[in-house]
Amino acid sequence: MKILLFIGMMLQTAVLAGQDLKPFKQIDVQITPWHHIPALIKLPDNTKSGKRYPLLVCLHGRSIAGTDITKIFRQGVARQMHEGQNIDAVNKVDGKKYEFIVMAPLATSWSLGPEHLYTAISDVMKRYPIDSSRIYITGYSAGGWSVGMAVTDKNMAKRIAAAVNMSPATIDAENMKNFRITAANNIHVWYFGGSEEPVFLGNCKLFADSTNKYKPGLTKLTVGDHKHCCWEQYYNPSYRENGMNIYEWLLQ
Repeated sequence: MKILLFIGMMLQTAVLAGQDLKPFKQIDVQITPWHHIPALIKLPDNTKSGKRYPLLVCLHGRSIAGTDITKIFRQGVARQMHEGQNIDAVNKVDGKKYEFIVMAPLATSWSLGPEHLYTAISDVMKRYPIDSSRIYITGYSAGGWSVGMAVTDKNMAKRIAAAVNMSPATIDAENMKNFRITAANNIHVWYFGGSEEPVFLGNCKLFADSTNKYKPGLTKLTVGDHKHCCWEQYYNPSYRENGMNIYEWLLQ
């Protein structure tokens, strides 16, 4: 039995070694005291001793969930970076250039709830030089559900500096009552939705309105001419509105 287990571990290692995960590496992150899930992590190329970096957490859609870490590259920030895009950004407020630590966890099913996301972020904060005042999250579809749940959760909201939410799935009814938490923590959220995905665009508008009634001006909404798709155009750092891409917008 031990021999079979050893062979299985060796085969898994060989498969992972053959995967092209650049510029990321695979790690395991804790989501409960007893469970870990795989994640992709990318650190700045030349980290400096004593310096801390903003963390960008990227949350995938339902079709990506499972056990194949490479499926994360089908959409989102990880795809952009895997294809060679540089998301380093200049903060228009302080004029400084920032390099992100990027983490993309792989959920077993659907996406990550706020309690699991909180634990995962706590785990990587112990291991990497993360600036706790610059923790950003983004997600699309089911990952947008994760973002919506996080910004309305009393514990997670305290950690989030800003968020980008694309075509979010409907969040839990209890959380829909909690956008005052988003406002109280001054979380700016940029929403993206398509004119041909009425449910998801409706969620964007509802989430934004539910925040703005407590604190006007915290949200931004972009409506594209598309169905439940096409998030790559927004994650591409060349996409800009008012002179800023989403990475520059998050930092300000």
